[in-house]
Amino acid sequence: MRIHSTLLSGFCLLCVAVSNAQEPYTDPAKADADFALQGEYSGVVTAGDEQLTLGVQVIALGKGKFEAVGYRGGLPGAGWDGNEPNRNQGEKSEDGVVTFAGKSGDGKPAKGVLKDGTLQIFLGDQRLAELKKVERKSETLGMKPPEGAKVLFDGTNVEHWKGGQMSDDKLLMQGTTSHDEFGSHRLHIEFRLPYQPEARGQGRGNSGIYLQGRYECQMLDSFGLKGLQNECGGLYSVKAPDLNMCFPPLSWQTYDIDYTAAKYEGDKLVANPRVTIRHNGVVIHNDVELPGERNTTAAPKKAGPEKGPIYLQNHGNPVRYRNIWVVEK
Repeated sequence: MRIHSTLLSGFCLLCVAVSNAQEPYTDPAKADADFALQGEYSGVVTAGDEQLTLGVQVIALGKGKFEAVGYRGGLPGAGWDGNEPNRNQGEKSEDGVVTFAGKSGDGKPAKGVLKDGTLQIFLGDQRLAELKKVERKSETLGMKPPEGAKVLFDGTNVEHWKGGQMSDDKLLMQGTTSHDEFGSHRLHIEFRLPYQPEARGQGRGNSGIYLQGRYECQMLDSFGLKGLQNECGGLYSVKAPDLNMCFPPLSWQTYDIDYTAAKYEGDKLVANPRVTIRHNGVVIHNDVELPGERNTTAAPKKAGPEKGPIYLQNHGNPVRYRNIWVVEK
């Protein structure tokens, strides 16, 4: 619709890996002033007789710089129509107001003004919308393990993890492998990505969960990015998620994974493994076939008929986990 092209056009975000320019934040209470401005905004745009729900993800890029990503119909997983989102750059002034400047489809000046938890959209001097900040939570957040589940972490100890470490706030730290090994199983895990506004690409909150130690579903601060195979929810080196459902950094997120192990007759592979994954309650991989002959990149265990562990990758970023349980099938 013309309304949307009027609002936020020509955005671009580089997805290049660069070294971290600052220490990552792991506690929202200790984050910088930009942290409170980033996040998700939603509301209705009115232009003449036309109305359109608009969702915008505001990404903090460090030192008062931001990017806004606009989605027609609503936020990803909440109404977005699937068309290419529009992107625009913004910068914070001394009074704490962020302005995103752009142009409409017919060349008229347009802008977004972010202050006090509200993103206002203007075409010239006409205000078209006032979007309010929203904080979404996964419908499976805090899900209790069902009867018969193997609880791998509940915040009390790390006895189920090789070399496992627990943070001062009772969260499991990255870089550990489960003692237990599994065949086909259903898994629930909650994870929190650090806030690293000046980092980019693979240097921004990177970890991953390896099913059977073989197949990685990436964990990465991909909030507002394209949703590639090496971004959050991607089956690394295999398949991009159907939808980028990554929430802002320091939000608790969920993966609910249904994994069917490869089948062998003796040493012969007769059926490849398959997986269905829900990210923050939304299906991002539906019964996807994985490569039975090989594992994904950097996997600690080679493909094969044996059971395998859950591996939580250490990529140098302080990713945290809680409420991890497995039901064997």
